[in-house]
Amino acid sequence: MTGEGAARHAALPRLVSSMRRRPTIWLGIIILSALTFCALFSPWLGTVDPNAIEVTARMRFPSDNHWFGTDSLGRDLYSRVLYGTRISLLVGLSVAAIATSVGVAIGLIAGMNRLLDMVIMRVVDGLMAIPPILLAIALVALAGANIRNVIAAVTIGETPRVVRLMRSVVLSAREEPYVEGAITSGARTLSILWRHILPNTTSPILVQATYIFASAMIAEAALSFIGAGIPVETPSWGNIMSEARTLWQIRPYIVFIPAAFLSVAVLGVNMIGDGLRDALDPRLVRKL
Repeated sequence: MTGEGAARHAALPRLVSSMRRRPTIWLGIIILSALTFCALFSPWLGTVDPNAIEVTARMRFPSDNHWFGTDSLGRDLYSRVLYGTRISLLVGLSVAAIATSVGVAIGLIAGMNRLLDMVIMRVVDGLMAIPPILLAIALVALAGANIRNVIAAVTIGETPRVVRLMRSVVLSAREEPYVEGAITSGARTLSILWRHILPNTTSPILVQATYIFASAMIAEAALSFIGAGIPVETPSWGNIMSEARTLWQIRPYIVFIPAAFLSVAVLGVNMIGDGLRDALDPRLVRKL
């Protein structure tokens, strides 16, 4: 086994050992696991139909019958918040997976082909010049407000950042002696990418994916809050807060509860990202 291969095989045990010393990663995993449990098992967690209207129970305070109270139409807020967890996690995970996959592929091409690099990076620069939330609003307005279009719109805004990161990592890896040696020996481009360059991009891309996850959840909530995201008949944290914003002074909990869930979800994902960043940074690992 070559020195490079041995280093790659030893990286995983070092990562696991480093993660054990960083409780923030595990706390973030616990938070995200709890929210995932709520999303998957919401029909069996004492919820009712989140869209069921009960006019006689409008704006009730939290009680035994309605754990989080009710909204202006008498709908059970506990049920709507738990079902809304599904939307936020689905959007966050989908955007993170798609944007990372597409960004890695395009970034590899840009980093290995100088001619295509010029074209790709000019397109990326143009997309990055537009704030992601404004780009998402424009795209959803053109395509229509539904969950698939929201995922697509947010993904388009997040992918350029992955492309730029991946390209920079590839350009740096190309200067390594073992990559230059592989090129000199006549190794095929796909072999060089798969065996030498791609393994070195795992750490920064993994960390970036967690931040995209959190950013996508915030973007979905923002789009839904202004009426350009998830349709109102589908409960999500953003449109729950949107419908309740006029009731802030008399029933602040209707806004506060979904906002708290969103904040905790973003905090959990960011804690995982920060912990992975520290665990994967060789300078910090050596200090432990």
